[in-house]
Amino acid sequence: MSLWGRRLKVLGWLAAASLVASAALAGKPQPNGKTTYRWVDDQGVVHYGDQIPPQYAGKDREVINPEGIPVQHVDGTKSAEQLAAEARDRAAEIKQKQHDSFLVTTYTSVKDIEALRDARLDQLHTQRYAAQQYIESLKARLGALQSRALSFRPYSSAAGARRMPDDLAEDLVRTLNEMRTQTSALATSNEEEAKLRAQFQADIERYRELHTLHSND
Repeated sequence: MSLWGRRLKVLGWLAAASLVASAALAGKPQPNGKTTYRWVDDQGVVHYGDQIPPQYAGKDREVINPEGIPVQHVDGTKSAEQLAAEARDRAAEIKQKQHDSFLVTTYTSVKDIEALRDARLDQLHTQRYAAQQYIESLKARLGALQSRALSFRPYSSAAGARRMPDDLAEDLVRTLNEMRTQTSALATSNEEEAKLRAQFQADIERYRELHTLHSND
């Protein structure tokens, strides 16, 4: 190869190297004395700049030095809804940790949890039985009051029927309201039993999970 040919080849290498360097610099921030950020948009495109455009304020970003090396992570600006959701998540995590600690420090086995569950259920059944008995007594009382009411107006069609005494009317209303209240409370008791069983079952499963985790440590 002639001397002129070798010179052309060297010039070609230099030109190619210059193009590669230019392309690399185009993708990296240049030293300008300002803080340079790098962030990624929703399409996965990397951006650089000394200011974050408003549409990217919610994106996490990195502070990078002139060599393009990340030196600090900066969280994106979060909305009130995001902050509230994170606060709820943290509160739920703390509550779960507290409950886990309660499980492992209070019970020595699954049988302990089952024993407490059965005791709570027995107590609930006793309360429910008493409520059922009370409702039956209210029904009997209401029936007796209604029978008495038939002798008075407006329930009696007899010509000489008197107006229902105020105390009888009040007793009827009071008994009927009490029976409705107790019937509603009994229905709530049934719901409480279902929740109680579900909660204890969840505790049993979580206790087993924690026990397995501790055994593997």
